Amino acid sequence: MEEMRLNKYLSAQGVCSRREADRLIEAGKVTIDGRVAGMGEKVIGKESIVCDGKPVGAAGVKRIKPVLLAVNKPRGVVCTTSDKDRAMNVVDLIHYPVRVYPVGRLDKDSEGLLLMTNQGELANEIMHAGNLHEKEYLVTVDQPFNAAFIKRMQEGVELKELGVTTRPCKVEATGKKSFRIILTQGLNRQIRRMCQELGYHVVSLKRVRIMNIQLGRLNTGDFRNVTPQEMEELQWMLLQAKIEQDEAIRVDLKTE
Repeated sequence: MEEMRLNKYLSAQGVCSRREADRLIEAGKVTIDGRVAGMGEKVIGKESIVCDGKPVGAAGVKRIKPVLLAVNKPRGVVCTTSDKDRAMNVVDLIHYPVRVYPVGRLDKDSEGLLLMTNQGELANEIMHAGNLHEKEYLVTVDQPFNAAFIKRMQEGVELKELGVTTRPCKVEATGKKSFRIILTQGLNRQIRRMCQELGYHVVSLKRVRIMNIQLGRLNTGDFRNVTPQEMEELQWMLLQAKIEQDEAIRVDLKTE
């Protein structure tokens, strides 16, 4: 095996996403041959690697089968497994027999669909911002809004705190104080920040879809396995996104 960055290796072994791997490495929870690993290190897979107290790869147990779960995360539950937030985390909530971790995040005050997996590369592909994958939410705010509010949300809102303007998105009113919004990006607390910039406060926020995976009638706090049909469609969508990205890169190179 060729040398590979440690975060990518942990992801390929189904331990966690690369982002989560970086957090664990930075927290000193990953060791290589008995010493604490550093950020950016490379491995070949023959080392004795331990992540958060559990052996990985050649030093670990037999590889387990791939898992992808749809979870209905309740409000008050966090997605991170760090010690910074004493609230219950979603890993402890579902208590799944195989180690799984969240694909991206859904903030503590929000609820709804969260994907969890033991497939690092799949998680990375779904979270990749450049793939423009859709995520759908139902939102209620603290006061009635008008057509101008919907229009501004659709066209993109300047988030001064982050120094960015959000991508154009799909928004439709579902009530005097409620709306449906479909995003193709995932800035930190994006919907809440967008509403705040326009003078509104989010009362409730529920994610109901990620790409082709629907929350449906899944009860709060419950989870289910993604069906083979859903998985097949998801993989097709990821492949199409990769093909489109590769084509865009080729076009850019030709115009240089």
